[in-house]
Amino acid sequence: MPNPARIIRTPSEVSIDTRGPQLEAFAAELSFPLDPFQVQSCVALENGHGVLVCAPTGAGKTVVGEFAVHLALAAGTKCFYTTPIKALSNQKFADLTARYGRGSVGLLTGDQSINPDAPVVVMTTEVLRNMLYASSTALRGLAFVVMDEVHFLADRFRGAVWEEVILHLPEDVRLVSLSATVSNAEEFGAWMETVRGNTTIVVDETRPIPLWQHILVGKRMFDLFDTKAQAGRPNAGVVVDQELVRHLKQKRALERSGSWEQSGRSGGRGRSNPRQNFRPVSRPDVIAKLDDEGLLPAITFIFSRAGCDAALNQCLRSRLELTTPEQVEEISSVIAKHTAELPKADLDVLGYWEWRDALERGLAAHHAGMLPAFRHTVEELFVKGLVRAVFATETLALGINMPARTVVLERLVKYNGETHADLTPGEYTQLTGRAGRRGIDVEGHAVVLWHPDLDATEVAGLASTRTYPLRSSFRPGYNMTINLIDRMGADDSRALLERSFAQFQADKSVVGAVRGIDRNVRDLEQLREELGGDGSEYLEYAQLRERIRARERLLAQQGRTDTRGAAVAALTVLRRGDVIAIPAGRRSGLAVVLESDGDTGDPRPLVLTEDKWAGRISAAAFPSPAEALGRMRLPKHVDHRTARARKDLASALRSTGITAPSGRRRKHSSPAADDRELATLRRALRSHPCHTWPNRDQLARVGERYSRLARETESMRQKVSATTNSLARTFDRILALLGERGYIAAGAVTEDGRRLGRIYSESDLLVSECLRQGLWAGLAPEELAAVASSVVFESRQEGGYPMVTGPTTAVRHALTGTLRVWGELRSDEVRHKLPLTRDPDLGFVAAIYNWARGEPLVDALIAAGDRGKALSAGDFVRWCRQVIDLLDQLHNTAEDPQIRGAAAKAVRAIRRGVVAVDAA
Repeated sequence: MPNPARIIRTPSEVSIDTRGPQLEAFAAELSFPLDPFQVQSCVALENGHGVLVCAPTGAGKTVVGEFAVHLALAAGTKCFYTTPIKALSNQKFADLTARYGRGSVGLLTGDQSINPDAPVVVMTTEVLRNMLYASSTALRGLAFVVMDEVHFLADRFRGAVWEEVILHLPEDVRLVSLSATVSNAEEFGAWMETVRGNTTIVVDETRPIPLWQHILVGKRMFDLFDTKAQAGRPNAGVVVDQELVRHLKQKRALERSGSWEQSGRSGGRGRSNPRQNFRPVSRPDVIAKLDDEGLLPAITFIFSRAGCDAALNQCLRSRLELTTPEQVEEISSVIAKHTAELPKADLDVLGYWEWRDALERGLAAHHAGMLPAFRHTVEELFVKGLVRAVFATETLALGINMPARTVVLERLVKYNGETHADLTPGEYTQLTGRAGRRGIDVEGHAVVLWHPDLDATEVAGLASTRTYPLRSSFRPGYNMTINLIDRMGADDSRALLERSFAQFQADKSVVGAVRGIDRNVRDLEQLREELGGDGSEYLEYAQLRERIRARERLLAQQGRTDTRGAAVAALTVLRRGDVIAIPAGRRSGLAVVLESDGDTGDPRPLVLTEDKWAGRISAAAFPSPAEALGRMRLPKHVDHRTARARKDLASALRSTGITAPSGRRRKHSSPAADDRELATLRRALRSHPCHTWPNRDQLARVGERYSRLARETESMRQKVSATTNSLARTFDRILALLGERGYIAAGAVTEDGRRLGRIYSESDLLVSECLRQGLWAGLAPEELAAVASSVVFESRQEGGYPMVTGPTTAVRHALTGTLRVWGELRSDEVRHKLPLTRDPDLGFVAAIYNWARGEPLVDALIAAGDRGKALSAGDFVRWCRQVIDLLDQLHNTAEDPQIRGAAAKAVRAIRRGVVAVDAA
């Protein structure tokens, strides 16, 4: 049983006597003194402990990782330095090479292999995971592993990789885990202690650069907090600046009076909405204000790519210039360094000239839709202080070392992939963590732009809350299961899964439920005694009443299910142009179907109502099945997003002469009325001796409490059962499916299974099945690239590409087969209650085919476009590189030599032009 993890919360005094000789030698080479948390971490590391370091962005956590490198080189052993993204790996490789020389440092990413046998190797976390599964000889002599940005294990798509590495590393390897400040560091550290042995947890919540919070109201800047009031009243909590409060009250009062006057002049009744009249401060004015206040360079976070580009264009249309002629010359040389290899013919389609003009004025956008060469140029220029205002999406807050003096937030709401949601305190902290450059700025600044929906008190609460819990995203998949079975067998694999952070958190979550079950069991015994004890007549009567209630609930649920089933079936048969009636709710009245939906599970046809509302409706809107009341002729193309089109269609709908049915809804007979079992139970209740007892009602109340508590206890038991060993159960279901498909036989991995174990893809089993069934055999290189893209690409817009289209007959045939196999696999996953493999997406097929054939970039971008808009160059390059990654795996994995050859040729054909430039 390991000792409890040693937790150190800094600042705390560190005696110089505790420093070992290696730390003294390391510190002597630095140009700055070590902070207390850095010393504590390094002392623990030199004393033979693993360490988990949790500190704010920019605090200098990587110094601890670099000390691990120093220890490895001093001892003649190895250190692997892992990062979550290639750009960070390249950055760290450059830093360590400058310090220790090229001979001592190597780099391994999906794209590059430089000096892989060096004693210090920088790599992405996935590369180390693959090494561990392959039992690579490079692991010999490994003494330290640094996991930079270890909080990435919460990432929904890639987080499992971090846990796989932590669980699979040999016990004698010391782990240096560097994390952003998280609110459950003790929980994470306790787990690390359990699986890795001696681990010291060092938590430092002090920002290296103080952060000042502001709200910009119009062109006036206000402090968010009243620091003097808080200093004088330490127990007062968060106090919003009183000058800000007064100003906002006056502003709202003026707006109210102004809106009364305006509505009076226009002769309208009531008052107009001040929100409708609100005009935000223009982006150029915001940047100019920051410049006047000495708050540049600044990053303005805008939660959409289009928003970032629009903000930059707005600044370019103004007279805003933030650079000197000397700086423009330096900017030009950096641009040339990064973009010299770009084909001249592609510069116009890439928007090169507009991008360059912005940089020369000290302005830039930064988001994933940009060409990597453009993005990396922006990063270098910003770090050098030559670009002074950047409009960025939140991805910039993750990992890249690109701090600013000021961070600006235009909105505190962002789209999370499903809906527009408020920023969490953790997200706010992460974004504003970029403010303040260590060694350059005395203080950092966070500026929130005011608008009528913004509540200063809520912003203060958001800025003062330090809640950023780390939640595991670990779950077994097909590739992981194969590799686990191949390395350690089923029993040891289950034991390993039960040691994961995900299971650690799940088991911890049921502790309260187990206590509740124990408490309920004691209460049930007491109530049972009040009812006469086990075997009493009234307990039998109470249980009969509960059976009746349970049967009534079941019948009511069946009735609702049948009603919904009928409503679903009715929606699936509706066709474009059908006119229906929505019976109730805000959208009640006539509607015309603009787009049908044949999904038999949850159909959501797109409709337009007579009130000009357009959107998707579900079965929940129909207490009784929808039926076509008539039909209406629609234009070939309907753009329901424009107000003009909605108005014209609604007018046409009203003029069809079709009317919605009136009158009350027809009442359907209750399923309970005809149920024989329920009737039998009711007769038994009436004939029971207790039915005529004088104290029956009093006992009934006790009986109801007993039944309710029994139901609650059973529900809690089911929750505990579902949570405990949940990963092992998923693992067993995957084993069953893989066994059925011949990847595992008699508890051992087959040859097909070993090939699956070398495929690292979100759709790993689908790829393996397509290879095994020969569906991708005989394809030309460009055709193989096109088909492979279907299991990699994800459209940014919903809806996918249900129609099988392709540039050649062979491609269409292979895609049809891929979709067939996916459908069969999905059925198996439903049967085994497993997460579903995502749908193949054909949106990149034509683009990658054209590109692999050598066609111009502009044609490929248009071919990959959606709804008439070309794909961005950055997205195009990113998807090309992901297709290359899968093709590389096919080249190394496929049994068919023709597929291996075609994959290698496809990689060479794709890796050209913009795809080959700046491949970080």
